[in-house]
Amino acid sequence: MSGSSLTRRALLAQVAILALAGTSLAQDGDRVLSIGGSVTEIVHALGQEDRLIARDTTSTFPPNVTKLPDVGYARALSPEGVLSVAPSLILAIDGAGPPETIEVLRQSGVGFVTIPEAHSAEGIITKITAVGAALGVPERAEALASETRTALATAATRTAQVPEAARKRVLFILSLQGGRILASGRDTQAAAIIEMAGGINAVTAFEGYKQLTDEAVAEAAPDVILMMDRTGDHAILDEQLFAMPAIRITPAGADEAIVRMNGLYLLGFGPRTASAALDLNSALYPQPQETDNDRDPS
Repeated sequence: MSGSSLTRRALLAQVAILALAGTSLAQDGDRVLSIGGSVTEIVHALGQEDRLIARDTTSTFPPNVTKLPDVGYARALSPEGVLSVAPSLILAIDGAGPPETIEVLRQSGVGFVTIPEAHSAEGIITKITAVGAALGVPERAEALASETRTALATAATRTAQVPEAARKRVLFILSLQGGRILASGRDTQAAAIIEMAGGINAVTAFEGYKQLTDEAVAEAAPDVILMMDRTGDHAILDEQLFAMPAIRITPAGADEAIVRMNGLYLLGFGPRTASAALDLNSALYPQPQETDNDRDPS
């Protein structure tokens, strides 16, 4: 037997011990681990927060959820870390990983449900329904889905009022890697929220996220740069961004037009997305300030 097979068997044995320890602590679904910021938001919106015993690093809303144990980043989980909190049910956003960890968790005996990711209004409704079904509260999920659908429709009606000719081209920058811009193309949450807010995604030549050449940045010709509001090692200062030659020659660079928003709020595609779309719309198309001379003297 190969060394890797032995390692795998040893890991599965360790997982089985952890899983058995967990099952003695709770009944089905009473010890829920939520992996994915929007999944955790939905659990709270459904009134099921008391069942949460842990979360992943991306789960930061509502703020009190950060008091729960953190099992790690959603895409870089370890079986030992996840099972150390003894969950009886794991709700994991699609794309959580790595794949080998998910495989081990599925074989551990702990309930495991994958929640579909969303890039659209209907995708959010599907996500809410899936979480509600997994938690056994379909009626609450139906009510939340109805409220969310109404909010999304209202937001869509308002953002659609932007005239086609006035719509701004928006470049979402995820990060700078080695001085190169990592930007959003088609079929991403960033592209979807830009469109929901009444903007135009500036990059459509590819799907997902890719590094852009200086020529591609110039061709994108964004009117506005959109970024997540990050701190620490991931922070990108305005001065740093607008000093880049590729950015400086764009309309956004000339105007130093940048919008920063909380990443989970902006890209989570959960119950708050309608509000995020409206906030982004207001940031892209600010209304002129009313002055005393503009007011009706009567």
